[in-house]
Amino acid sequence: MNAPDRYERFVVPEGTKMVSCERDTKIINAASFTVEREDHTIGNIIRMQLHKDENVLSGGYKLPPLQYKIIIRIHTTSQSSPMQAYNQAINDLHKELDHLKNAFECGCNLELYGFIRASELYWYTRLVISTGPQTYVSHAGAGAVRGN
Repeated sequence: MNAPDRYERFVVPEGTKMVSCERDTKIINAASFTVEREDHTIGNIIRMQLHKDENVLSGGYKLPPLQYKIIIRIHTTSQSSPMQAYNQAINDLHKELDHLKNAFECGCNLELYGFIRASELYWYTRLVISTGPQTYVSHAGAGAVRGN
């Protein structure tokens, strides 16, 4: 068959950068970032994180057909650069995902030791995620649980 090998979807070839940046010569404060071996999963969460930044005028991505990469375009105000916006989005996502992981692990530990039931784990995790890092007291009187 002419189909490419499956491993080509996620293995970055040797000598290829995972992320590369190319400034737009026609628009001030605009750039394109090419992220190798990624798809809509990463493209969409980065796009959504960019939209939360007040210094980003526009941010979007495209997935070229038959290629295993995404191209993220960012246009910023004069107070920020596209590189700063991209790095800030990645850092913010890293913090959010760490918070989600910690909330889930905290809830799993409560369930493991019998303080909450497995059916309540989903709601507990949502509570911790929605309210941020605070101290919670389990309904069973288990004491303080740190959800950060």
